[in-house]
Amino acid sequence: MTIYFTVTTDLNYDQRMIRICTSLQQAGYTVILVGRKNRTSQLLTPQPYKQKRLNCFLNKGKFFYVEYNLRLFFWLLFKKMDCICAIDLDTILPCYYISLIKKVKRVYDAHELFCEMQEVVTRPMIYKIWKRIERHTVPNFKHGYTVNKPIKDEFAKMYNVSYDVIRNIAYLNEVLQSKKNEKFILYQGAVNEGRSFETLIPAMQWVNAPLLIYGEGNFLETAKVMVKNYALENKVIFKGKVLPQELRNITQKACIGITLFESKGLSNYYSLANRFFDYIHAGVPQLCVDYPVYRDINDQFNVASLIKDLSAEKIAASLNILLENEVYYNELQRNCLTARQHFNWQQEEKQLIQFYQKIFD
Repeated sequence: MTIYFTVTTDLNYDQRMIRICTSLQQAGYTVILVGRKNRTSQLLTPQPYKQKRLNCFLNKGKFFYVEYNLRLFFWLLFKKMDCICAIDLDTILPCYYISLIKKVKRVYDAHELFCEMQEVVTRPMIYKIWKRIERHTVPNFKHGYTVNKPIKDEFAKMYNVSYDVIRNIAYLNEVLQSKKNEKFILYQGAVNEGRSFETLIPAMQWVNAPLLIYGEGNFLETAKVMVKNYALENKVIFKGKVLPQELRNITQKACIGITLFESKGLSNYYSLANRFFDYIHAGVPQLCVDYPVYRDINDQFNVASLIKDLSAEKIAASLNILLENEVYYNELQRNCLTARQHFNWQQEEKQLIQFYQKIFD
């Protein structure tokens, strides 16, 4: 069986899709992952599955989505497939119409509540467009999965669909425990609106450790201006994007990880970020926002310092406790190494493979 997956991300850096596509290819499916080529895209990293990048004239904004969706539709139109999977709402339209034309199975992989992301829900016209697309398509995707139960429940409530839960968790690999953690704080992931940079950056004035930011996104330039305005160029350092294997090595060297989200969008409130598990797998305690899904996991294993107040002062105080309280820090670190035995991709991929087996039965 041949499965096409469609994304708007850079294929080299999308760890969730690398895991999903690798697992399904190894399970005997023929997998093709389709994304787009940016002006800064590097050569594709070899993978066990097939990869395709589509060239676009535009790289951002609403007209990019129009162009990419049209290019994706016409490219897919001439491909033979048994199933097509839309990754998030931004590629769902071409997948929906291709599945109708070709009479093949369709799947929705919802990483988040797309319309409830802060950069969407705070822009009424943009929200209206995406919500109309969601209402038109999602009820017609009876097969789907998302990253946690609260998001699954929201889809059931809104569109009467019953999706599976397949969490985005790292592979269980060896941790370099002999390598002493260096004294730097790590943020990895998209530098986007809603990730609390407005308070995290000024908080670094009162923290005795540098913050290294690995990633890019729609808030990057604003974040750089903030760093300059607070004269924190030597405390907050932007490192750009790095390939997944290099990022894993960097994460294992970090002292503290950061997982913060503002609650302006329901997607943030119900989030379960990749980085949350990446820090756990590296044995790195983290400062994490006190939202329901993170709290449930932390109640089981106590791997993070949870924070409700996202003010700069509170963030700084919480980071300093992690830096200075060695007993507390060591307890969280030990708990991370225990939790990773329970939360890992080797467990999640079983659910993924069962999901696709049921579709094709």
